[in-house]
Amino acid sequence: MNATMRRIDQVTNILAPLAVGQVMTLASNVVGCGFILGWNLVSLIVEFFFLSRVYRIVPALSAKPPSVAVDQAYLQRIERKRLQQALTEGNCNSSLHLKEITDLPLCFRRFRWLVSTCKDGWMAYYRQPVFLAGMGLAFLYTTVLGFDCITTGYAYTQGISGSLLSLLMGVSAITGLMGTIMFTRLRKAYGLVNTGIISSCLHLGCLLLCVCSVFAPGSPMDLSLLMPDISSNSSTALGMTGQRQKHTYPMMGGNNQPLLPDRSSIHWTNNTVLFDNVPSGTAPESYISIILLFLGVITARILWSFDLTVTQLLQENICESERGVVNGVQSSMNYLMDLLHFIMVISAPQPQHFGILVIISVFFITTGHTMYFLYAHKAKRKRRLDT
Repeated sequence: MNATMRRIDQVTNILAPLAVGQVMTLASNVVGCGFILGWNLVSLIVEFFFLSRVYRIVPALSAKPPSVAVDQAYLQRIERKRLQQALTEGNCNSSLHLKEITDLPLCFRRFRWLVSTCKDGWMAYYRQPVFLAGMGLAFLYTTVLGFDCITTGYAYTQGISGSLLSLLMGVSAITGLMGTIMFTRLRKAYGLVNTGIISSCLHLGCLLLCVCSVFAPGSPMDLSLLMPDISSNSSTALGMTGQRQKHTYPMMGGNNQPLLPDRSSIHWTNNTVLFDNVPSGTAPESYISIILLFLGVITARILWSFDLTVTQLLQENICESERGVVNGVQSSMNYLMDLLHFIMVISAPQPQHFGILVIISVFFITTGHTMYFLYAHKAKRKRRLDT
């Protein structure tokens, strides 16, 4: 079922960029934004209809578990219970501590209860046998090697048109679709844990192409931009920077001009994508770097096998009573590591910095897969001891 749902997601990822990319290229960016807006509004209505239908079909969803509202009486009962336990243990200072807590405003007591709940959730997540596997998956979110706004923005600076980029995104989704098929076959042949190991090795192998793209001809990476020009050699550094600018499209016009020209002006000329209002001399001297980058990103979509592996491990190895809490913490970790990669881009925003971001991303991904290897080693050792 996990693989089937992921296939539906990948098919959508094939069709969506093809449609939006063609609209933005043939019409304009404004029309493309309007198309996305209208599609999301229609999708919202359809999603609400299906969620309501599922809620009616499954009666268990409407049976809420017994819960106590977080009000003043509930908080007082919690502190009173703690006081009784403390008195049983012979703690004479507990009554004073309880009085200090109950004298706090209600908002502070609620905040204390929320902090305690979050702490209990993190402790429950840490106690799980699949903790390392979940953390490994979270580390994979700190990456710029995906078809997100960061990579697409970098692709535009390297002369890739919106139409071509949409086609590449479709090919990437097809690769991800193949990853879900491979997951089901590998799981039947080698088991769930070994499937994760195979997927991790394949993923790291594909990302080596991205690392090679950083040092390949046509790469705009320039480490001198990260160093402040405070020495007497600053003019030399600026001269080197000016030479490297031939790999990226400079900003033209006034300060209010967009960073990139309108993508509707992109056209194909002798199999090379150029901007109409940018001189041909500013094009990258070689497309080997960008080709290696996207080749690695597309083939690395085999990652979906690893994602499905960890998802199923979380489903199979966590008891039902803690499944919601643990998955909530896992989602928060995923979003936290995803936020970290945006902070990285803010710290190094220029196209010349993208190679450094690629190397950092590969480091985080390698760390995540190493965590999974440790989990797999422990799981296999435990299985041998049990048998």
